[in-house]
This record gives sequence, C-alpha cells and structure tokens, in this order.
Amino acid sequence: MSKTISLLKFIIFIFISLPFSTYAEKIRDLTSIQGIRDNQLIGYGLIVGLDGTGDQSTQAPFTNQSLNNMLSQLGVAIPPDINMHLKNVAAVIVTANLPPFSHTGEKIDVKVSSMGNSKSLKGGTLLMTPLKGTDNQIYAIAQGAVLISEKDHSQKKIHYIRSNQVNSGIINHGATIEREVKTNFGQNNTINLQLNQEDFSTAQRISDMINIKYPDTATPINSKTVQLSTSANNDVQVHMLSNIQDIDISLPSQEAKIVVNPRTGSIVINQAVQLGSCVISSGNISIILNQTINKNKDFDFLKSLKKNEKKEQLSVELLNKNYMDRISSNKANLNNIVKSLNVLGTKPDELISILQLMKSAGCLNAKLEII
Repeated sequence: MSKTISLLKFIIFIFISLPFSTYAEKIRDLTSIQGIRDNQLIGYGLIVGLDGTGDQSTQAPFTNQSLNNMLSQLGVAIPPDINMHLKNVAAVIVTANLPPFSHTGEKIDVKVSSMGNSKSLKGGTLLMTPLKGTDNQIYAIAQGAVLISEKDHSQKKIHYIRSNQVNSGIINHGATIEREVKTNFGQNNTINLQLNQEDFSTAQRISDMINIKYPDTATPINSKTVQLSTSANNDVQVHMLSNIQDIDISLPSQEAKIVVNPRTGSIVINQAVQLGSCVISSGNISIILNQTINKNKDFDFLKSLKKNEKKEQLSVELLNKNYMDRISSNKANLNNIVKSLNVLGTKPDELISILQLMKSAGCLNAKLEII
C-alpha cells in the first residue's frame, strides 16, 4: 500500500512539473504569510542646523509654534511678544516601516519629508521625534543626521526623471524601536499563504507540491489563498515554513498583459500578447496588420502608412532587421505596431488610445492595465 502511495505521489509530481510550464519559481517568491507584514509609523518633528534653507516663519507659522513648545518642555521660556525669524529650522513628517517580529532596541531606517517651504534639508539634524502607529501608540523614537542625495550637475542633454530630492531624505538606523507588535504566529493550527498574484492554477500547483512533502496539509481556499494545517507550535511552524518556501513551482504560461504608464509614455508588453488581423486609422496615421506570411521574408506582413501630400507608403522595413528576426513568423506581434508608431512619431496619449480601441475591437486579446 505504501509503495502505491509513493508511486502516486511521484506521478503527481511529474504531472505538475512538466505540462504547460515555462519556468519555475520558489514558493517564497510567489507567496507571503498572512499576518506577517510591516507596520507603518508616522511622526511630526523638527530639523535644525540648516544653512539658511529652513522654513519661513511668516508662511509656515506652525514651525515656530512647534519650536516654542519644544523649548518650553526643555525649560526655555520664550516671551509671547517675540516673533522668531529663524532660517535654520524646518518642520518635517517622519515615516518608517516597522518590520514583523521586531524587538525593543532594534534600529530601523526613517524618511523625513519637508511639510513647509524649506528649500533644502541638507546638513540638518532631526530632533527626538516619537513615531506612532494607527492605534496612536508610540512604537519608535527617531533622531539623527539627515542624508540628502546630491544634485546631478552633468551637462548631458538627455531626458530623465530626477531621483534626487533635497526636500526629503533618510536617516540610516535613525529610529529605535520602543514597543513590539504582538502577532499570533505559532498560536493557531492553520497558516494562510497569500499569493502575490491571484491565479487558480498557481494556487492548485502550490497546494499539490506542498502535499507531496507534507501529505494532506495544504488546501487551496481560492485563487489567492492556500491554507496549511499544522500544530500550534512555533518550532513546528518555523521548520515547516522553512522547507515549504524552498519548494520549486512550475508556473503556467504567462497571462497576456500590457502595462501602460501615461505620465511617462512607457509601455511594457509580455511575450504572450498576440494580435488578430485589423486595420487601424488615427489622424494621419494608418496601420494595416495581416497575418499572411511573406515567403521572401521570414516575418509577419506589417505595413505602416503615413498620409501626406505624396501619399508615400512607409514599409515595416523601417524597423530594425535584427529585431524583426526574433518575432514569431506565424503570429502577429504587438511590438511591431508599437515600434512602427514610434517611428512615425506617434504621441504617447495617441498610442494608448489606439491600444484601447484595439482591445475594444477584439483584435487585441490581452489584459490592458493603465497605471
């Protein structure tokens, strides 16, 4: 009987691993454990020591109010008729993530962001700032020198997004944890694995692979959750999860998906996206897409037309030949259209509109996500 069960497990393993799979990932990369997560902390504080780049008291009166309150707590009395015009102090919002299983005394990184009209936080030092959670309890205390990224002074004439920001910065290990977040890990008989992306097939495969190593343990609840049955013991659950997270899962073929960012004009297309025959016309641009294969050239027949006074026809040969050689010869590919439109100078908003119309017309069978 035991030999029969072992043989069935081996057959299930082969059946799961081989058919319809393209690559494998570990369970740790596909799932997270329900209840084990970061907790956000927030606080309000003052940064001092700025080189004349702090808040202007007339436009940010809350900075002086906060400074007066702090000085009064330190035993310094400020007459009410005195209006301090300081330029080296700035009010900031302090944020941090409290990792799971953190203990009192550990250090975490914090981020400070100006909330007034400070020109720069460079060279400043954050004064003692309590960081609170959603329950209004203090979980950490932040203090330290602020690190600001330097500006890029290169003279290259290129378009890029500036990642450096002088009105915000970080403090490495700038907060000390003062209160621990209680979790119920190890106290229940079940553990829920949450898939990063919902998929019934992936949930079933994860469950089957876990049951091979731990029989009758995993149950797929839905396309997002796999429930594990275990004992309410920390040692047992840690050992079990350490083994489960290293199991390889053969994933099914990718979901056809297109991700568009209208702000930057960026478009990401995965290899599963395919097209049907269609004709597209937008303004002075026309595209004819046909799945007929040109025998003289081993790639799809795709034409890009641009109407002008001479009615000239722009061929797909404008595209890079090396790029075209990598395209399947029996199925139309959306990359051809996108690159043709880019050659013709199509604006990002026009390109996004064309993709939406193609999906509505039924010639683009993919999930279109606009972020």
